[in-house]
Amino acid sequence: MTGKQLSIIIHGQKYLRNDWCYDFEGEPFESFLTGLSTEMERLNINLRIVRNPDVVISINSYGDLLNVVKISSPEDGHSNQCIGHIIGKSQRLDICEDIGVAVRRIAFAPETVAPSGEFRKVCHNCGCGC
Repeated sequence: MTGKQLSIIIHGQKYLRNDWCYDFEGEPFESFLTGLSTEMERLNINLRIVRNPDVVISINSYGDLLNVVKISSPEDGHSNQCIGHIIGKSQRLDICEDIGVAVRRIAFAPETVAPSGEFRKVCHNCGCGC
């Protein structure tokens, strides 16, 4: 397939609280990914989903949940940046919405995302460098 190549990388999770978790392998999330991939394909963006269970993110808050998902677009100079780095603070704490915002920003306005080396404090424990 021609067009821009983007990857969504989903890391393993270790939930530190018993009162909530998010199912990144359940049908609602898979349906979201299918819809997002279809939308991006129509816009000549090839969206690849990669699961990396070898890297495990400890989750105690929604901010940590944003660290589970990273986006790469080597063509634009962005590799393995967590959602928090790309979008900053979440507006509605909706992981699917936040992933969609991040994918669209990297796809269509990558210059609006600070490089990985840029000094920003938006997340922690994910290893993206922000």
